[in-house]
Amino acid sequence: MHPKDNTGSWRYADVPHADDAASWIAGRVPDDWFVDIPEVSADRDELIIIGNLEEPIHEPDATEADRAAAEEARISRFREATRDSRVQISQQIQHRYQRRASWGAACGSTRIVFTHQTIPVMSRLRQPERRVLDTLVDSGVARSRSDALAWCVRLVGEHADSWLAELRSAMSGVDELRRKGPEIT
Repeated sequence: MHPKDNTGSWRYADVPHADDAASWIAGRVPDDWFVDIPEVSADRDELIIIGNLEEPIHEPDATEADRAAAEEARISRFREATRDSRVQISQQIQHRYQRRASWGAACGSTRIVFTHQTIPVMSRLRQPERRVLDTLVDSGVARSRSDALAWCVRLVGEHADSWLAELRSAMSGVDELRRKGPEIT
């Protein structure tokens, strides 16, 4: 992150804002795909679009396994039926937002993301931090330093959700104030 890039943004200068991505995508996807507006999350590399599908009708005595199987099948059917259209929309997203699009669907209590972008991230770690990663690898918690670092990031994310949300909100507020400010040439 470069807080003093040439746009004054908290993001990389060459990545356009995705503030309107959720609205644009909601307007772009066919109305019959999802039961409500799709959930869109964005970072500087990827937009993830997850839509809620209509739940299948279950027998009154259906087990949780039966329900999960039916929900997974509904998601699978959606994935297959919409593949070509999702590819076209993804290409438009790539052009408009300069990010890759990943898709998923939720049905009942089942949530599946079809594609994930794995983005290499450069980090400089001193020996104590590398030793933490190596311990996770040596103990079998992770297969590699890369997996160990991803595991650490997920763990921090799970335990610091409210703090990270507050930080993102503060950063958005700063970006908004900068956009409203005078143009400096």
